Amino acid sequence: MSLHPSVAAVRLGVRRTLAELVVEGAPAPGAAVLVACSGGADSLALLAATVFEARKQGLRVVGATVDHGLQEGSAAHAAHVVEQMAALGADETASARVQVSSEGGRGPEAAAREARYAVLEQMAQHFGAVAVLLGHTLDDQAETVLLGLARGSGGRSLAGMRRSFDRVRRPLLDVTRTDTVTACQVEGIAYWDDPHNDDPGFARVRVRRSVLPVLEEQLGPGVTAALARTADQLRADSDLLDDLADAAYDGLRGSGAGGSDDGFEVAALVALPTATRTRVLRRAALEAGAPAAELFHVHVTALDRLVLGSSGRGEVQLPGHVSALRADGRLRLRRGAVSG
Repeated sequence: MSLHPSVAAVRLGVRRTLAELVVEGAPAPGAAVLVACSGGADSLALLAATVFEARKQGLRVVGATVDHGLQEGSAAHAAHVVEQMAALGADETASARVQVSSEGGRGPEAAAREARYAVLEQMAQHFGAVAVLLGHTLDDQAETVLLGLARGSGGRSLAGMRRSFDRVRRPLLDVTRTDTVTACQVEGIAYWDDPHNDDPGFARVRVRRSVLPVLEEQLGPGVTAALARTADQLRADSDLLDDLADAAYDGLRGSGAGGSDDGFEVAALVALPTATRTRVLRRAALEAGAPAAELFHVHVTALDRLVLGSSGRGEVQLPGHVSALRADGRLRLRRGAVSG
C-alpha cells in the first residue's frame, strides 16, 4: 500500500530538517530532539513524523507540551496530550505550566509565545536536545506575512517566521495545514481544535477565516503559497542586511567610533547606508536594554532622526527605560538617564 501524499509531505519536511542537523554536526547516537506539541493537528502530525524519521538517525524523540493556563480545563488537556505523545511513540514526554503576563503592553498571543519559547528552551537544556521542532505550517507563514504587511511592520516582519534559529527548527513551513489535518486523519490520530483558532477577537483568526479566502477567491488559488514564498525571498535579503549591520556595529565599536561606554560617533553612523544604519541603531538599543518585544519601528525611526538631525543635540526615550542622547558628536544609549 502506497504512502498517503499528506503523510509523505509531513515526513519529508522532518527528514530534511534532521538531515540539516547532520550537516551542521552529526548528533551523537541517542541525542534528543524535542517536539513541541499542543495537541492540534499540526504538532501531532509533526510528532508522528519525527518518531518515524528519527529512528533512522538513531535519535531520541522527546514530546513536550506547554500549559499556558489560559483556558478552563487546560491542565487536563495537557495531561491528555502527554498520553497522546507517549502513544505515538515518543521516547520521553514532558509538560510544563507557564504564567502568561501581559506586562509591557504585549498582547496575549505575544505574551504566551514568549513564555512558551522560554520554557521550551529550558526543557531542551534539561534533555540535552539538539533541536526543538515547532509545527508551524505554510499557512501560518502566509498569515504572518499578511499581518506584517497590514501593520506596516517592515521587511523583518514580511520575512515571516525563520526556518531555524538557535535550536529551533520549523520543518513544516512547506507543508499546508490541509496536509497536517489529512495526515492525522489517515494515521488515525485524534487532534484537538483549539477554540482560540475560531475566535475572531484574534487578528490572525480573521486573516485565516476571512481575508485569505477572499484573496484566493478574487486573485485565484495560490495566494497562500505565494505569500509564504515571498517570506523566503525576503528572509534571504533580510539576513544579508542583518549580517552587514552586525559587521558595521562591530566595526564601529572596534574602531573607537563606538563603544558600550562612550557611545557611537554620529558622523560614522551618518555615513552608513540607511538600511544598515537603522539596523545598527536597533541593535544598539537592544544592547542598552530595550526589550525586543517592545522596540518598534517608530522607536528606531526616532533614533535615526536624532542621528540625522541638524541641531547636533537631542534625546529620545526608548522602551525599557532606555535613553538615547546625542551630544558632542556622539550618540550614547543607557538604561535610565544619560548624562551629556
